[in-house]
Amino acid sequence: MNFRQARVRLVQVGAVFAAAVLVAGCGNNYRPVVTPVNPSGPPAQPESLAVVVTAPSPTTPGITTVIDYAGDSILATASIGPGPTAFTLDETGYNGFTVNSDHTITNIPVSSTLQTKNVTYSTLSSTAEPLNLFSPSSGLWATDLYGNYADVFTGGPATFLIAIPLLPTPVMVMGPGLRGTRYFALSQNIASPTGLECNNSPTTQPLGAVTPIEVSSYTTDTPIPTGMCPVYAVESADGARLFVINRGSDTITVVNAQFGTLDACTPFLNQAGKTVTCHPTLPLSTSAGLAQDANNDVPAVAGPVYAEYNAARNLLVVADYTGNTISVIDVSLDEYGNDSATFGTTYTIKVGQNPASVTVLLDGSRAYTANQTDQTVTIADLTSYTVEKTLAVSGYPRTVVSTQNSSYGKVYVGSPNSNFLTILRTDQDIVDTTVLLQGDIVDVRVTTQNGSSGNNNNVSRVPGYGQPCNLPGAASLASLTACQKQP
Repeated sequence: MNFRQARVRLVQVGAVFAAAVLVAGCGNNYRPVVTPVNPSGPPAQPESLAVVVTAPSPTTPGITTVIDYAGDSILATASIGPGPTAFTLDETGYNGFTVNSDHTITNIPVSSTLQTKNVTYSTLSSTAEPLNLFSPSSGLWATDLYGNYADVFTGGPATFLIAIPLLPTPVMVMGPGLRGTRYFALSQNIASPTGLECNNSPTTQPLGAVTPIEVSSYTTDTPIPTGMCPVYAVESADGARLFVINRGSDTITVVNAQFGTLDACTPFLNQAGKTVTCHPTLPLSTSAGLAQDANNDVPAVAGPVYAEYNAARNLLVVADYTGNTISVIDVSLDEYGNDSATFGTTYTIKVGQNPASVTVLLDGSRAYTANQTDQTVTIADLTSYTVEKTLAVSGYPRTVVSTQNSSYGKVYVGSPNSNFLTILRTDQDIVDTTVLLQGDIVDVRVTTQNGSSGNNNNVSRVPGYGQPCNLPGAASLASLTACQKQP
């Protein structure tokens, strides 16, 4: 290597060294981001759907319609069993069931992409007469009028598992579901029922009963007496209390669901030194000695038919069909799980004619009633116990349900003599829209079950047996023809 070559080589080595120094720098180096971090916003809200079952005729296939919460648009429809008479969703909101006029049960996998090919069926005995359905997080229960049983189903599609003997005229099964292992069957205790006794003459019927059922063994405990013509029941959110609605006695029977007994005890001092009194029966009308009345207009006969429990304010809100009112009852407990000092305090709000059902917003601020006779929805303030507004709706409304999946909620109103579903917005309390469906509405449910607490969403209601029917002259697809002529 001559001198020139050596000099060039030295310059090259120096340049490489200088470049290395420049790259190394004298501190932490900047390293380009290999995997970019995308900005994140608020989490996506859960899918919220309204599910409506309609009946074009008593003998042709029914229709399930899935409606989007956000756009009030129809996402999917599917054919189901003929002449559906009852509908419910399970506690997850993903599985629906109907009782059909051919004594079958339809299994509906609820989704925005529902198709008829996804629908399956459970065939019952030809002697079975399923009335109402109860669907906890798994399985399915149905009351069988002919055999006086609670029929238990399991799997998917629902397969018959066992029949549990009950007192006569079992009209519904309900219970804590995810919160416990004991369910309750409600019986009207009427021999050879026609379905009209508790609609036409509820005050002359025998006392009903609620029978505790141990789910682990499918055995029953001692029946608990109720009032005359018990028609519905609802539980508290914690599963501690069961409230049975007695249409004939104008009372609410309170059951301690944890012990499977009446909420009855001898007054005692709790650990805080306060006197505790239990309340096995809560009155609803003046004839039963009701004390509180926000409007000085308590009816002589209430005729309760439905109720919802609200966890935000520990309220039981009852639709008084005969009295044209709702009863707002404090059912709070103390820190020890006993009835609170204000338990049973009741306020009565005058609403429209013949409220067939009621729903309460998640925060407990307002209640919405489906007034069957005057074809309206009443919006009641549950703080001032006054009526805020009355809205006209399609048909003779029987079902009203609420849910919330954004900054405001929605209320869905269905009538058994109308093929229009009315949708209300709760931020303005106005009619948002009406949706045209195929056939008259049997019932409505929502998949986002955060409207009103309790498990009303997974228990069905059939007209008759004390539950309101259509009004005289209204076209109806109810299973009991005679019931259609008597509200």
